[in-house]
Amino acid sequence: MSIEIERKFLVKSLAFKEESYASIEIKQGFLNSDKNRTVRIRVTNNKGFITVKGKSNKEGTTRFEWEKEISKTEALQLLKLCEKGLIEKTRYLVKKGKNTFEVDEFFGENEGLVVAEIELENENEPFEKPNWLGKEVTGEINYYNSAISKNPFKNWK
Repeated sequence: MSIEIERKFLVKSLAFKEESYASIEIKQGFLNSDKNRTVRIRVTNNKGFITVKGKSNKEGTTRFEWEKEISKTEALQLLKLCEKGLIEKTRYLVKKGKNTFEVDEFFGENEGLVVAEIELENENEPFEKPNWLGKEVTGEINYYNSAISKNPFKNWK
């Protein structure tokens, strides 16, 4: 169990791919997408995870998070029970200073959406901002994965 402190940004160019040191294919769905408690199932390359997240604070930067690794087989079975709207994305890891950005490039119904997140030790921690980082969208619920699973990016225009 932990408290997650993160900030979220749109990405204005694909230059992050050149700076990335790793990438992970991710499929995920939500057993529960209530804003007070989300329960996410995620399948990565060879692993599965179940994650419970609490409601964010007013600024959208901080919330409770509990995650447990499960087998990939279990995760694939649980994905079949998830609410409509599975998410498919590639996550790129980019080191900047002492921090790592997780940049998600979405596919399927969310094609064209690219979002970067950075986890911090405290809400006011300064960090190096790469040139490809765009508008901050921390706390904007429509950019949460649980929200785009219900209202995909293709419908936003």
